[in-house]
Amino acid sequence: MSRLETRPDRFVAIAVLMLAPTAALLGALVIAGRLNILLAVAAFALVAAVTAVARHLVLRDSRLIAAYLDQVRDRRTPLPPPQARTLTGAALLEDIAQLHQNWLRHREEIEHRLAADEAVVEALHDPLMLVDDKRKVGRANSAARALFGDRMLNRDLAVSVRNPDVLAAVDAVLAGGDSRRVEFTLPLPVERVLEVRVTPFRPAAEDGAPQHEITAIVTLHDITAIKRSEQMRADFVANASHELRTPLSTLVGFIETLRGPARDDADARDRFLAIMQEQAGRMSRLVMDLLSLSRIELDEHTHPTGETNVAQLVQSVVAMLELKAAARKITIRVQGGEDLPRVQGDEDQLTQVFQNLIDNAIKYGREQTDVVVSLERAEAPPAPGATGIRARQAPQKVAGIKVSVTDKGEGIARTHLPRLTERFYRVDAARSRALGGTGLGLAIVKHIVNRHRGRLTIDSEVGKGSTFTVHLPGVEKAAEKAEKPVPQSAPNLSQEGGRGAA
Repeated sequence: MSRLETRPDRFVAIAVLMLAPTAALLGALVIAGRLNILLAVAAFALVAAVTAVARHLVLRDSRLIAAYLDQVRDRRTPLPPPQARTLTGAALLEDIAQLHQNWLRHREEIEHRLAADEAVVEALHDPLMLVDDKRKVGRANSAARALFGDRMLNRDLAVSVRNPDVLAAVDAVLAGGDSRRVEFTLPLPVERVLEVRVTPFRPAAEDGAPQHEITAIVTLHDITAIKRSEQMRADFVANASHELRTPLSTLVGFIETLRGPARDDADARDRFLAIMQEQAGRMSRLVMDLLSLSRIELDEHTHPTGETNVAQLVQSVVAMLELKAAARKITIRVQGGEDLPRVQGDEDQLTQVFQNLIDNAIKYGREQTDVVVSLERAEAPPAPGATGIRARQAPQKVAGIKVSVTDKGEGIARTHLPRLTERFYRVDAARSRALGGTGLGLAIVKHIVNRHRGRLTIDSEVGKGSTFTVHLPGVEKAAEKAEKPVPQSAPNLSQEGGRGAA
């Protein structure tokens, strides 16, 4: 109820004050004998009646204005003003209605601006958090919630970010320090290097003045690609210089010989040119594999988005390598492949995986033997930390695919198994080079499988042969993806390298 409705005595007091001068003037005229008392009483009654009518109209319009104010106070749409009895009341109601419309329009503009700002913050690719002076996360955009979970809100930052350097930087800024920049590594689900920028922020109070409490804006920028690019450049120089030194020295020596003592020796020239062509081909394969490995490592932290039918892909790879296998009198047999789930992956890269593994089996298998490629439905890939030798895992809900390539070669001693995926690691370096291997084949396989959130496991026995198995997760439903954490993609064979194939 309005105050005007609860205090009508004010209008009575105003009416009395308005009638008092009139009564005094009429009384003075009566006392002076200039006005008849009856006329004076009639005049006073007339003035009182007019004042009462005016009071009634003003009081009614005041109540009408108060009720209208109560109606429009929290109303989000314009409301036409009621009909007043006085010109002043009508003018006030029109002004109030116009002010309400202007306020609604101004409020709508502010809400649109806030919604646009919120949409921009939500759409940022980099995670952004607002941390209060108690180090609690008050705001977090969608990228931050996707990285650390929705439960991070209104909780201490240490619950989500457990890196001591990051927490120390936030504490320093909240204590009044300048902006800080820290780098830290996030190991799960895929190892990434993040740059954290902590900036002090003092939000404005209601009166527009800055608050005394300091909050911190924490932004995270993924610099994994930059760091990997730097590391890849360093590795490329070291590995390329080591692997290219021998063929380059051979080429230089033969060129000097052909320009000198063997200038006119046709037999020596033909023999040397054949060796030079072989060495040049080896360098070309090495450079191509290094470039391929660099591209794969650069995208390793990005999960592929396409879907692939692995059974059809393996069949096409087998068809490509049948002639090469026939040259060594090796038969490639494919087992299984019916009713397998599709795999979320890059078809070209998975083709490279199975091509390298089957090509290795042909190169290192004995002549007149079989290479068996087995495809079967399996549970999700082995858990992180499982060894590469007969790795196992408890069953999980999401079905995956297991592709095994088995050869009947000389086998690999157990001491070599943990290092097979290192770059340029060879069990038999001379044989690998003789067969055209670069030492990067299994390194490429490992990084591609790593990118696809899978696992590469190896089982080998000296004298009987080897089995290389690729575990790949099947395509999950949207609801399962939202509930199930992505498995760590660090390979079970943690070091880099290759068996020397492909």
